[in-house]
Amino acid sequence: MTLRLWPVKTKERRATVLAGLILLQALCALFFVSDVVEDFRLDGKLDNPHLALETVAAFALISGVVFLMVELRALLSRMSNMQTGLDIAHGQLAGVIEEFFDDWHLTAAERDVALMILKGLDNDSIARVRKTAPGTVRAQATSVYAKSRTEGRAQFISLFIEELLAGSDHPDDGVRKLS
Repeated sequence: MTLRLWPVKTKERRATVLAGLILLQALCALFFVSDVVEDFRLDGKLDNPHLALETVAAFALISGVVFLMVELRALLSRMSNMQTGLDIAHGQLAGVIEEFFDDWHLTAAERDVALMILKGLDNDSIARVRKTAPGTVRAQATSVYAKSRTEGRAQFISLFIEELLAGSDHPDDGVRKLS
């Protein structure tokens, strides 16, 4: 299960709503500008309070359209930067996990079990997914904990969280902290 602070569809919906509001506001500005031009053409004077109010409204609407366009562009840029950051973080996490596993000399089966532990699966679920006996998974998990010098599932998971929060360059640094 993937948890996102702000679902992708919500961000896209917000951008679409903002674009719609910009379009609506632009149409209103066009109406007021054309009305001001027509009234000025007929009357030829700007001393009419109604005409002055329409001119101010048209200017405000145009200013709003420009402001909203800038905001929409900034929103789209932030969305792109956030996605890029998430992609980088995901790639870095995978790299950190692989470095740890390499340093601990985990077997392929132990790597599978360790990844599933990190994903939050319990031993019985891991056994079902891997089509092995729960006892085999328990033995492999125990081996993973021993090789990582952790005392169980919670400490094993916290090792990776601590590594990500600390931003350490070498996986052994996280192991030394817990020893």
